Amino acid sequence: MTEHTDTDRALAFAGILQALRLVQDSAHGRSGDTAALHASLNSILAIDAPSVREVFGELEGLRPGLQLLVSQLTKKRQNPDIELSRYLITLLHLERKLSKRSDLLDRIRAGVERAQQQLEHFDIDHPNIVASLAETYSQTVSTLRPRIMVNGNPQRLADAVVANRVRALLLAAMRAAVLWRQCGGTRIGLLFGRGKLVRAASNALAAN
Repeated sequence: MTEHTDTDRALAFAGILQALRLVQDSAHGRSGDTAALHASLNSILAIDAPSVREVFGELEGLRPGLQLLVSQLTKKRQNPDIELSRYLITLLHLERKLSKRSDLLDRIRAGVERAQQQLEHFDIDHPNIVASLAETYSQTVSTLRPRIMVNGNPQRLADAVVANRVRALLLAAMRAAVLWRQCGGTRIGLLFGRGKLVRAASNALAAN
């Protein structure tokens, strides 16, 4: 991917927000969007996709993330989700650390390739694949500091199935954060260029 547009950056950033919102949904016991879940989990495995759009597949699966981008970054809208913003800030900080750790990046690729092989036998949201992605997250991103501390229902977070889904979705958020940086996304650009992201996300929503 050599040419990067505002739309590319908007799609990648929407991917971050969508995965983090799905983390919240899982942790708090809210019913999440199934198409969004599949799009976020599948994006982890699309490590050699030729374009940003193909990382997420059909944009309908990224619609919640695009809508969330608009609501979070539009100043005139309701106050942004503080919990989501906290996850985002920590994630972007961790992504910079991860980018300097070739050993962890190699381990993530190995974990992704293992999950790709499992996909020949199971659906993307099958507990076996989700557990495999969760293990990859635990062995890589989770070893960096500060860790992303997820709030939610303690009983749900103590459940292994829910915990695995949360970790797999955090890996999806990190995958989107890496993609966002590869597309030229920066924290300073996010601060001063949010209008461009909102317009690109709005146009993508209108076109689908």
